[in-house]
Amino acid sequence: MVPDWPPGTVAILATIGEDGLHAIPVSTAMRAGPATVLLALGPSRGSLTRLRAEPRCALAVIAAGVAVTVRGRATIVGEAAGTTAVRIDVEAVDDHTQPTFTITGGVAWEWTDADAERRDAEVRAALRQLV
Repeated sequence: MVPDWPPGTVAILATIGEDGLHAIPVSTAMRAGPATVLLALGPSRGSLTRLRAEPRCALAVIAAGVAVTVRGRATIVGEAAGTTAVRIDVEAVDDHTQPTFTITGGVAWEWTDADAERRDAEVRAALRQLV
């Protein structure tokens, strides 16, 4: 089962291309169900091109109390405020938590541009409409 994590958590999306593996940070990933994740990518992103050719992917999420990698297949599901909405149908969840430590936080970031912050919120709201 896909756990929940705070909005805006930085996750790492890994895709497969002709020249090997690629990993990028994404800010829009969200749990959309027990075995589903939604995220948005810019229409010209190389990751989107790779997902169209090879839908297998992984998404690593580390936030307070959460340390998982979800693995599955991506499908383009539409548009989200000028971005491309991607659904990952999760086939496996690798839980990286251990009884010997606690994740107290993930990568933190803050917007330095008000327009970019507003746009990120619009994209997330559009993705929520797809849930």
